[in-house]
Amino acid sequence: MSTRKVLSLSAVLITFAGLGGGIAAADDDLVLPVTHQTFNVLAPGSAGAVGGASAGATKNVSGQICTASGLDASNRRTDCEATAPDNETTIAVNPGDPSNLIAGANDYQLTASGGHVFETALSRAHVSTDGGQHWADYAVPWSGDFTGDPAIAFDATGRAYYSTLSFNVAQGNAPGETAPDVQVSTSSDGGKTWTPASKVARGSGSSNGVGRFLDKEYIAAWGDGNAIVTFTMFHDGNKGAYIASPIYDTVTHDGGKTWTTPVNISGSAPFCTGSGLTTADACDQDTLSVPTVTPDGRVMVAFENGPAPGSTDFDDQYVDVEVDPTTGALAAGPYQVAPLQDGTADYPLDAEGRQTYQDSQFRTWSGGNITADPASPGTLAVTWSDMRNSPSDNSGDTDPYTTVTNSDVFVSRSSDYGRTWSAPEQLPGGGANVTADQWFPWAAYSPNGTLGVTYMDRSYDPANHEYGQTLATSPAGSTGFTANQVSTALSDPTTGDRWFRITVNPAFPGATLFIGDYTGMAYGPDGAAHPIWTDLRNDVTFGGVGGHDEQTVTAAVPGS
Repeated sequence: MSTRKVLSLSAVLITFAGLGGGIAAADDDLVLPVTHQTFNVLAPGSAGAVGGASAGATKNVSGQICTASGLDASNRRTDCEATAPDNETTIAVNPGDPSNLIAGANDYQLTASGGHVFETALSRAHVSTDGGQHWADYAVPWSGDFTGDPAIAFDATGRAYYSTLSFNVAQGNAPGETAPDVQVSTSSDGGKTWTPASKVARGSGSSNGVGRFLDKEYIAAWGDGNAIVTFTMFHDGNKGAYIASPIYDTVTHDGGKTWTTPVNISGSAPFCTGSGLTTADACDQDTLSVPTVTPDGRVMVAFENGPAPGSTDFDDQYVDVEVDPTTGALAAGPYQVAPLQDGTADYPLDAEGRQTYQDSQFRTWSGGNITADPASPGTLAVTWSDMRNSPSDNSGDTDPYTTVTNSDVFVSRSSDYGRTWSAPEQLPGGGANVTADQWFPWAAYSPNGTLGVTYMDRSYDPANHEYGQTLATSPAGSTGFTANQVSTALSDPTTGDRWFRITVNPAFPGATLFIGDYTGMAYGPDGAAHPIWTDLRNDVTFGGVGGHDEQTVTAAVPGS
């Protein structure tokens, strides 16, 4: 169940007409972490020659970089740095100050110089001091030229923690990238200044070789100076062959100054389904770990494990564990949350062989997150999306242009610290198309126990092409959700993209290969919800070529 992929350079070329015409395709492939999807910018006339990060791309400048302009009265853009995409969103609200929000994303920086385009991907801190109405971007001092999988959390004192993966990419014909490290930086002034990043877990080796390849980290924080980071550790064999991918964690109790030695928390025996492997972690085919902290200080982690018992097409299951808040060691579990319908026979496939939806090329998956109710110790929720209601489920048709899809979002709840879980509850779409796709859900509880889930939602489009962002809410003590659109414009990933464009079907030229792998949401202490997502409503031109931009957009939804 590896979440890494081989990314073909020729599939994501950006043609810079203003820089000397078309760009020749490279034959090489780069193995890249699932979330970075670094698009490779080839120099005109030199196939395989890709600009490095050192010759002009904006790196780790200090302080404020720019301020963002709002899209309209209710949708506000959080990113502002030049002309380049932003995707894969995270957001957190200061528990002591509802006006102070910090968001993050995969932020790309592009600089054209001397007929070449130079690229970095350094996640910035998007900061608001007025409840999300206005935003400014601030630099975070990561090491490395590329970051990804951003995650932000506040502890109870208002200290902010920003985690990411950081690595260097050898582009063009050079060997692959260095194995990512997990890094964390902290801020004590609401996100305006950040400490030098600490490497809290280190990868080893490089792509296409033996090593430890870290991926999909996420962070939670609590109390005064406490935080936990969980992540996937891919064990790679010769030529990068997949061996296993257990979940690890590390914790701090001094505000991020020091971190414990990472430990395996996923376990293996309860979920081994006859792989024939005998190593201690051979059955740890895990990914997408997200931690959460209950109001009485217990730490829970949910992640996907596969293949699920009884699955014939590599369906996953959501599981959860409890870990020791002091050491991070596995304390209880794993427990099954729910089996998923997300196997290899359930989705059509994009040009890179990854799961997608009808008439689309952007990659997707079933992942969501776990969240704890601050008003009720022991009350948790896990959300995900899958294809159990889709005509594509086990249809055998892998062509997205002939397959009809209907992905839905689900929630399961627990009242006993994740030991047992309710039957999955399907969430509604916000629009009239009841057989449309919903995906990339993210859940959070409000201070009064309302459960909110935000997700990308095509129910606003009869053709099941354009998506809006939906927020569905369920009041404390009840089941059932009410869904409402929070985006004020729709986004079309099926055609006309600028950054990750590919044409597989001429009826859908310039489809996007990538819009990130997750969205985000947080509630403030005032009960306001702050969903955040990748938005494609605006067009942009770079290098003489135009198309849909990828921007990070949020909304402030008052509490009830």
